[in-house]
Amino acid sequence: MIFIEDERIKLGGAVLPGLVKSIEVTETAKVDEQEVEGSAVKPKQATGYEDAKITIELIIDDTEIQTKYERYAALRAVFRTPGQSVPQPIPIVCEDTAAHGIDKVIFKKLTHKGESKKSQLTANLELWEYIPQTITAVSGSGSSGSAGEMASTGTVQAPAASSDLSADYQTYLRTKRGKSPAVDAADITAAVGKIAALPY
Repeated sequence: MIFIEDERIKLGGAVLPGLVKSIEVTETAKVDEQEVEGSAVKPKQATGYEDAKITIELIIDDTEIQTKYERYAALRAVFRTPGQSVPQPIPIVCEDTAAHGIDKVIFKKLTHKGESKKSQLTANLELWEYIPQTITAVSGSGSSGSAGEMASTGTVQAPAASSDLSADYQTYLRTKRGKSPAVDAADITAAVGKIAALPY
C-alpha cells in the first residue's frame, strides 16, 4: 500500500506531519433503554447526539531536514503548547470532517508507537467535536438583604414594591403588624388572660 504525503489536514493552523494512513469520523446518537417490569423488550428513547469522534493514524518518517522525532514534536505542540494547562478548542481543516460539519475540535488524545525494525513512528490522534454551549443568564430579584436585616434588627423589612402586590397589601407590609402575646407580656398569667379574651 502506498501513502502519499499531502497537506489535506490542518489542525490549529498547522499541517499534520507524515503520511495519513487512515482517518475515521464517528457520529453517535444518544439512546436510553427503559426497563419495563415483566417485559423482555426494552423500549428505546432517543435523547440527542454525542459529540463526533475523529481518529487519525499517521506514519512519520525522517526527512532531509527533520528527524521523525522533530516532526512528532511539532505534532505534540499542537496537542499541548508549553505552559498550557487546559485543552483549548482548535480549528480543523479536513474534507472528511467537513463532510460531517465539524470545524472545531478538542485534541483529546495523542499516542505514538515506534518499532525497532522500522525507521518510522506511528502516531494516533483522537479528536472530539467541539460544540460551544450558550448559557443565558437570568437576572433574579433576590432578597438576601432581608434575611441579614432580620438577624440584626429582629424585624423584617418590607420587600420592594412589585406590580404583583395590591396597594392595600403593600401598605400592610410597611406598617407594624403587632407582636406575639408571649413577647408583649413576660408573665404567664397575662399571656393566659389575653388568650382567654380572644373570640372563639
